[in-house]
Amino acid sequence: MADEISIIVTISVIIFISPYLSKIINIPTTPIEIVLGSIAGYIGYIGYNHLFELIAEVGFFYLMFLAGTEVNLRILQKEDKSIMKKGMIYIVLLYVLSFLVSKILGFNDIFIVMLPLISIGILVTLYKEFDKDTFWLNLSMTIGVLGELISIGALTITATALEHGVGIELYKSLGLLILFLFVIAFVFKLLRVLFWWYPALKTYLIPIYADKDEKDIRLSMALFFLMIALMLILKLEIAFGAFIAGVFIATFFEHHKELPHKLSTFGFGFLVPIFFVYIGSTFKLESLMTEGLVFQALLITFAMIFIRVIASFLFRGILGTKGWIYFALSHSMPLTLLIAIATLAYNNSSIDQFQYYAFILASLFEVIIVMIAIKLMHKTDIKKEKLEQD
Repeated sequence: MADEISIIVTISVIIFISPYLSKIINIPTTPIEIVLGSIAGYIGYIGYNHLFELIAEVGFFYLMFLAGTEVNLRILQKEDKSIMKKGMIYIVLLYVLSFLVSKILGFNDIFIVMLPLISIGILVTLYKEFDKDTFWLNLSMTIGVLGELISIGALTITATALEHGVGIELYKSLGLLILFLFVIAFVFKLLRVLFWWYPALKTYLIPIYADKDEKDIRLSMALFFLMIALMLILKLEIAFGAFIAGVFIATFFEHHKELPHKLSTFGFGFLVPIFFVYIGSTFKLESLMTEGLVFQALLITFAMIFIRVIASFLFRGILGTKGWIYFALSHSMPLTLLIAIATLAYNNSSIDQFQYYAFILASLFEVIIVMIAIKLMHKTDIKKEKLEQD
């Protein structure tokens, strides 16, 4: 068993070298952190430690908080209604196709919830490759935000069902969740009116000028931890509360353009990598030799890509063939949420260790395969444009 010093030193090295390896290999940092965590666990440099597990859990909640800071409800309300309707139909199609694929392939029922998950965490990194005015990418982000909201809801309900089973406790938790959502909606409307009447209150709470006391970070962290405390009191999924806290920051304090970046810098520089290293350390490399594991992971990977390609056909009319494929692929990397639900399902014995490892492996395959596919398509497009210009 690795001791505390070994774990601290190993995590430090992984966090430091991952971005450099990411640049060399040309894939996102997250899968590298997971792989390195797995290798370190296999060698014996990282073992089980309660404090490590606790910090990793906080890292996951903070990741959900950061996901919420990408969701500005005001912007969603201003989106074209026809696009949002198509987005809802697209998400419903994902769940219908997930049901059909899960039944055809003989998957566990929980796969029906897991296959359609959408997370914009990795999607955001595509803005480094493409122009910010790229239509398919902006549409993908808009629908992705809607999909992530629904996915977070699915995560909350699934977590409750897994913990309490289908019975009075589940209905009680769902009732509390609905009541919580109504209260949150009321608070959002109340604050909207308050900030409309007293706009200076925003800059008082979160100044945009140089602030040596870092009031913006303090308020964000206070909101983050208060929401976690509220979820613990209500016995609801903590990740959902963290997400709502992030949405609050994005919706009401959009005047501070740098705040999401500041919060993200702290998260992706410290807490979030620890979560991914921890996930990697729980994946046993020797399990790769388990018969059928890699095949199962690839089956999950291509099932998730397949249902998105079929459902995304809905947008072919506005995106064209290339844009449609780009759109489908961009939604095929729900790494964080997939790992989150897989972990919850495994901890509650809804899936066995084989399926858990298959999902961890599939989450890595998805990011690697999709990122390579998108980059190859993008390079081909650039070459075609140059030939046309010549």
